[in-house]
Amino acid sequence: MNPENKLNVFNKLFPKDILSSQDISKLKSAGKTFTFNKKDVVIRQGTLTSHVMFLETGMIKLFKEGKNERSIILKISTPGYLIGFVSIYGNDVFQYSATAIEDTSVFFIDINTFNSVLEENGKYGIYLLKEVCKDNLNIFERITSQYQKQLPGKIADIILYFSEQIYQSDIFEFPLTRTELAELAGTTKESFIRTLTEFKNDKIIEINGKLIKIKSIEIIKTLSRLG
Repeated sequence: MNPENKLNVFNKLFPKDILSSQDISKLKSAGKTFTFNKKDVVIRQGTLTSHVMFLETGMIKLFKEGKNERSIILKISTPGYLIGFVSIYGNDVFQYSATAIEDTSVFFIDINTFNSVLEENGKYGIYLLKEVCKDNLNIFERITSQYQKQLPGKIADIILYFSEQIYQSDIFEFPLTRTELAELAGTTKESFIRTLTEFKNDKIIEINGKLIKIKSIEIIKTLSRLG
């Protein structure tokens, strides 16, 4: 990440119109950046929470582990995301796991220092609460679509998710395997690949390996809306 993008991430985490320069300095001095390679575990479900964490660079996959080695992918997170925030303040152990999808850096902040800033600055607490609530509503909406929509609507949702929320582009690469994408969509790998191929044959998208180019965003949005 170039210095300007990194500065933008920290400005989102520590907004200057809400936090004083002293508070920002306090939080930054109480934190440290750790790097993770692709596929490294960032947090593990069931382990104790200890720090407030912000995704500084890279991308991570959040997933809930279940029985028989099955898991549900909750979210793909990009820089500026609060990692494990719900678990930190809702429980004393992480309720899901997170792994790096690509080389990633995470900013860890001592939880006691973070709490002291929150106690003194209610506006910052409200700001973070809005961010967490907005994120959770997006997760609820996506999981609901897994159970209520037909297969074309599910796959259209996944394409829109990466296009609009992750990459902000009509051309992008899927950062996950086909199996993981199927888990994200709430379907099987075979069904995911078959429907993606149908989209390609219908000239709704172009596919070249992991590279996706949306040719008709209107049809994708219609499929998503009709479910």
